[in-house]
Amino acid sequence: MDLLVVLLLCLSCWLLLSLWKQNPEKGKLPPGPHPLPFIGNILQIDVKNIGKSLCSLSKTYGPVFTLYLGMKPVVVLHGYKAVKEALIDLGEEFSARGSFPLAERINNGHGILFTNGKTWKEIRRFSLMTLRNLGMGKSGLESRVQEEAYHLVEELKKTNALPYDPTFILGCASCNMVCSIIFQNRFDYTDQTLIGFLERFNENSKILSSPWIQVYNIFPALIDYLPGSHHKIYENLAYTKNYILEKMKEHQESLDTNNPRDFIDYFLIKKEQENHNQQLEFTCENLVATASDLFGAGTETTSTTLRYALLLLLKHPEVTAKIQEEIDCVIGRHRSPCMQDRSRMPYTNAVLHEVQRYIDLIPVDVPHAVTCDVKFRNYVIPKGTNILISMTSVLHDDKEFPNPEIFDPAHFLDDSGNFKKSDYFIPFSAGKRMCVGESLARMELFLFLTSILQNFTLKPVVDIKDLDTTPITNGFQHIPPPYQLCFIPL
Repeated sequence: MDLLVVLLLCLSCWLLLSLWKQNPEKGKLPPGPHPLPFIGNILQIDVKNIGKSLCSLSKTYGPVFTLYLGMKPVVVLHGYKAVKEALIDLGEEFSARGSFPLAERINNGHGILFTNGKTWKEIRRFSLMTLRNLGMGKSGLESRVQEEAYHLVEELKKTNALPYDPTFILGCASCNMVCSIIFQNRFDYTDQTLIGFLERFNENSKILSSPWIQVYNIFPALIDYLPGSHHKIYENLAYTKNYILEKMKEHQESLDTNNPRDFIDYFLIKKEQENHNQQLEFTCENLVATASDLFGAGTETTSTTLRYALLLLLKHPEVTAKIQEEIDCVIGRHRSPCMQDRSRMPYTNAVLHEVQRYIDLIPVDVPHAVTCDVKFRNYVIPKGTNILISMTSVLHDDKEFPNPEIFDPAHFLDDSGNFKKSDYFIPFSAGKRMCVGESLARMELFLFLTSILQNFTLKPVVDIKDLDTTPITNGFQHIPPPYQLCFIPL
């Protein structure tokens, strides 16, 4: 009996301590649902569909509210006005990367996606400059994308108009573009190295989006001590990082500082320059981690968007017909599409924007954090507090996009059929943490899709009434349901 009393007293003290740790900042933070000791509001969130949970809670607590994920407070921003006020108007204050325990253990303070402070600023500035030097947004990189589009079309011809799942081949095309930037070479679609990359990227994407990973990130102490699929992530990333390390060593032996060939060369040159100044940001560890971040971010997102675009075009053949009519008028059948064509193809441009808006690929942005105590509206958000951005609330705003759950290219067209921009279009996020590869991704989406539709008719395998375009929500991102189609040569 004495032991039971001691246990009850210990449990009571632990509960009181948990509540005490949660309460001091609540007077400064925005309101939100009352948290339970230790687990916080985890029972009020669907870890399989966090985005939907945030939208539901915002109806009760407004556009700015606080959740407790475990014992740590997280401020949620819901709706365009709140997101703009934070990421654009107070961009510097909201520019830190929020806690993402699994990624922190993987990268160990290196790279571009999950770092903060001076390291992040230096690596991001260098990466943007290097991508521009390598032609991002210019004709130099455009020619590489056109070359890859040619290989993509040639591979699709080999399907012989039979039912085909495009997942793998679209992944090859996107991955090859990242390879051309980092290593200055592409792979044949049958190359085992390329296949190895894609298999591991796809597996990691599934694992990172699983409910268990959301739980691990909320209770990071579990990561080190419990078995689970998160250990497989370490193995898969080790494969990529080891390959990058081998390439780095090869580049060191053949480096010509006057003629950098790719991202690795530029980094090695910068590393040599900064070593003389005793800078610690440009290290081998940071090179491997940054290249790995570019791989992961640049392959999966673009290929998934393209895969979803093809599914939506199958579902809406009238949209496909209008794009192909525009291709015939502007490009024709005898030359490759180029980026100059986009400005003369408002309907195609609107369709690509609507695809990204509709699919809402990343419903909740990768966590941000505030760099200092921030007065935000009538609240005070303490330095280091995690910030969750509801991307769904902006991309599916019903005032900006009437009937946001419907796929409709008219969302980006004016009454005269001209392309219409929208400040609410933020699939690449916004502010200082927006995607560094946005220009490359936009180029790939336009050139790959127009090249496919220039050469093929898309034929569904089932009746279009039976095609389901509802996103599969798997925790971290929206992915299309599995499907097949036939690429019929024109």
